[in-house]
Amino acid sequence: MRIIQESVPGRQVTLAHIIASPDPVLYQKLGLDPSLDYDKAAIGITTVSPSETSVIMADIGMKASGIQLGFVDRFSGTLIFTGTVSEVEAAMHAMLSYVKEKLNHTVCEITKT
Repeated sequence: MRIIQESVPGRQVTLAHIIASPDPVLYQKLGLDPSLDYDKAAIGITTVSPSETSVIMADIGMKASGIQLGFVDRFSGTLIFTGTVSEVEAAMHAMLSYVKEKLNHTVCEITKT
């Protein structure tokens, strides 16, 4: 089977998810800081196009709360960040608000597990 993957031009956030109290092994598998207090910790994951917007979102999130960046990919538009649940939520809301209001992106709903 051959899979062809392509990107459609547009301004949109297609994934905005918060993982509250993830299992410690998930941090290890993602290469994230394992020294966090897992009971209070969370992981935020977003995917955006155009992909360079992930850099802007990382900046907005870091300025909005005390999150730590785990991964930013300006080629795929993926952003992964960690912090307390409240820090991750604050960063996610600030990022989505900014790209929606200032950059005119279509923004998906924030999901949480």
